[in-house]
Amino acid sequence: MKKITIGLFIDTFFPMVDGVVMVVDNYAKVLSKYANVIVFAPKIPYKKFDDSKLPYKVVRCMSLKVPVLDYSLPIPKLDLKFIDELVKYKLDIIHIHSPATLGLLGMQYAKRKNKVLVGTMHSQYKQDFLRSTKSKTLANQLTKEMIKIYDACDECWAVNNEIGRIFYEEYHYKKMPKIMNNATEMLPVKDKEKANNRINKLHNIKDNEKVFLFVGRINKLKNVFFIVDALNYIKDKIPFKMLFVGTGQDEKDLKKYVDKLDLNDKIVFCGKVTDRELLADYYARSDLFLFPSMYDASSIVQIEAASQSTPTLFLKDSATSCNIKDNINGYISNNDYKEYGNRILEIMKNEKEYNKVCKNTFNDIYITWDKSVEEVYKSYLELLEKRK
Repeated sequence: MKKITIGLFIDTFFPMVDGVVMVVDNYAKVLSKYANVIVFAPKIPYKKFDDSKLPYKVVRCMSLKVPVLDYSLPIPKLDLKFIDELVKYKLDIIHIHSPATLGLLGMQYAKRKNKVLVGTMHSQYKQDFLRSTKSKTLANQLTKEMIKIYDACDECWAVNNEIGRIFYEEYHYKKMPKIMNNATEMLPVKDKEKANNRINKLHNIKDNEKVFLFVGRINKLKNVFFIVDALNYIKDKIPFKMLFVGTGQDEKDLKKYVDKLDLNDKIVFCGKVTDRELLADYYARSDLFLFPSMYDASSIVQIEAASQSTPTLFLKDSATSCNIKDNINGYISNNDYKEYGNRILEIMKNEKEYNKVCKNTFNDIYITWDKSVEEVYKSYLELLEKRK
């Protein structure tokens, strides 16, 4: 059977790292076993990255640095060399992972060439629009324009049931999208005792201390200050170490806040961890993963935590907790830092129930990209067959 050629379009890429970047990277890696894969992405003008290290082809377009934001703005239509490269590849599948510049270009290519177009709904975009414009009218209009791009797709996929519901019921996408859950390439650590000792030594953690973990961008959107408030509330009630793994635009302010609350002996900023084996050790050592984000759609970090049987404590009604059953395969708290703190104490006191939840977290939430992308590839083939 002749290999199909798949183009994945994304508006930011390595060396920037976020959930969507990780999804596209893992899609490309696994799909390369079955097909020809090209990722179309922007250059990051202020950071270098060697694409030749990746096991798939990357074609980059020019972009402009946007002041204040972590991201740069792709300008593919002004990059004639990029357009020539795009035209050169005879794509069978165009899969857009954003509804903005490169996603729009991917849609236009698919329509012009009469090719299969797939779109993945990764984020609660109206939140982003409202936050950046401070106008409900503008946010609604931008959401309508975004939905036009998704409506042009042959098929759209949402990263979980709640995001599917939001796009269908609130954003008025034409039908309920197909659900394609995120996954991870992370494997369970083979020697948990060794992993524990490694992290204990690295951060001077005592055996009697509970370890709580956050992994991701240090950004107010992720509710990281809420975590600190909750831990400040219980600081005298349980011995613990809180590990923040990652960097971000609000890291400096968060450190100042921790200092102001006199929590420096309990809260550790570990910086960015790119070594995946070391990151797996962090998850393995942690008793509880703290993720009170109301912003995230379906975070990969909760699946990474599940790979090490570490349950996550979410907030009620968050999109990223939609697959969680409280006290069964994870935990859910009301959106109040005192209640969140008390929930941590309750979880840590009931060891028998906690151990059951750890086991269910692994069984219910953990899924590998190999398994997930196998389903993706089958869906591509079905769409191609329909097009015939």
